[in-house]
Amino acid sequence: MTERIRLSDHFTYKKLFQFVLPSIVMMVFISIYGIVDGFFVSNFAGEMPFAALNLIYPFIMILGAVGFMLGTGGNAAVSKLLGEGDGKMANRVFSMLIYATLIIGGVLALIGILFVRPIAELLASAEKNLSESERAQLIEYCVIYARIILSALPMFMIQNAFQGFFVTAEKPRLGLYVTIGAGVTNILLDLLFVAGFQGGLVGAAIATALSQCIGGALPLFYFFRKNDSLLRLGKTKFQGKIFLDICINGMSELMTNISMSVVTILFNMQLMRYIGIQGVSAYGIMMYIGFIFIAVFIGYSIGSAPIIGYHFGAENQTELKNILRKSAISLTIAGVVMTLLCVMFAKPLSRIFVPDDRELLQLTIEGLRLYSLGFLLSGLNIFASSFFTALSNGVISLVISFFRTFLFQVVAVLLLPLIWGVNGIWLASVVAELFTLFLSVWLIYWKRKKYGYL
Repeated sequence: MTERIRLSDHFTYKKLFQFVLPSIVMMVFISIYGIVDGFFVSNFAGEMPFAALNLIYPFIMILGAVGFMLGTGGNAAVSKLLGEGDGKMANRVFSMLIYATLIIGGVLALIGILFVRPIAELLASAEKNLSESERAQLIEYCVIYARIILSALPMFMIQNAFQGFFVTAEKPRLGLYVTIGAGVTNILLDLLFVAGFQGGLVGAAIATALSQCIGGALPLFYFFRKNDSLLRLGKTKFQGKIFLDICINGMSELMTNISMSVVTILFNMQLMRYIGIQGVSAYGIMMYIGFIFIAVFIGYSIGSAPIIGYHFGAENQTELKNILRKSAISLTIAGVVMTLLCVMFAKPLSRIFVPDDRELLQLTIEGLRLYSLGFLLSGLNIFASSFFTALSNGVISLVISFFRTFLFQVVAVLLLPLIWGVNGIWLASVVAELFTLFLSVWLIYWKRKKYGYL
């Protein structure tokens, strides 16, 4: 039986890899089952429903981003409390966050369901090549898909929050098993509802919503009952100052997810103008494939954040230095490997979503090969933001996320197409990652004396 790895341990490369691996696999699996809808809709429902899914999904993710904020900021707070030896307070904060996430999720779900139609109309207005009846159909697809998905938003949000808490509780493998269970459910229900019953976009939405309910309910059941982890749900009370501090510290994750969604909407609108609806489909495919590669970096950051938070709380600067150095080396190597893999296998990866449309296939392959260059740098930038969140420095984490996922992206996607046309859109993320890396390195160097990690 494998020896249990504890947050208080000294981490060699082997031990660090073993500890973060379940989180990496978990995030990769989440990204895979997250694109299952896209696969089934593109292959069994047609181009219009697939374009509608890609068009409205960023709006759904904006609402769900609050779960990432509370989960990331909460993990930093809880792991720091554990490092300080205050397990009782750690469990009170953990319980408060989970209950608050459920309540906030219900409110946001209601808001989203009420306002999704005008949002869909705004997003569809950029497409000038559709007839009025086709545009109306596109909007209807967006509305019905979003309303079904949003009905499960509270469970989706706590599922996101629990991803990190499983690691903090020293149960990363259990978190992986829950994710696999939810993912397999989504795949099987897509097979049943979309491929079997020909339910189209509605069937895909129902399958995803049900899988998200399972992904949220299983952790609730585990943490409510007596367990041998470091965390357990129980009685608590709302503590405004702690909650506000957690929100501020986790704001970078909220900014990241909102910015990515807003930028995706901007990308789609640019593609509508330069190419049309095929551009949106191609970008959607690239994003699906990119999710799998980026998930490795996100999983590593989720898995390593509690270690950083714990040793920050324990004032162990030697271990902070150790984790930072090993992470920088590991993520640089991973970035090179994943970029090469994506460039080499761009065609077979694209064929998964485009079996018989040659024009769309070629557009996707060319775009993916340019877009994938960003993987060389994105892992380091994602970790840098997560690193400062784990150190309870939400301001610097927010600065990195804001510049990476919003400001640099917006400037690039607006200016580069004027120089390179459509290729400028595909390269916008690469340019944004490059400028963010300069910023991240400078900020890490600037704060070296305060935290003692260099």
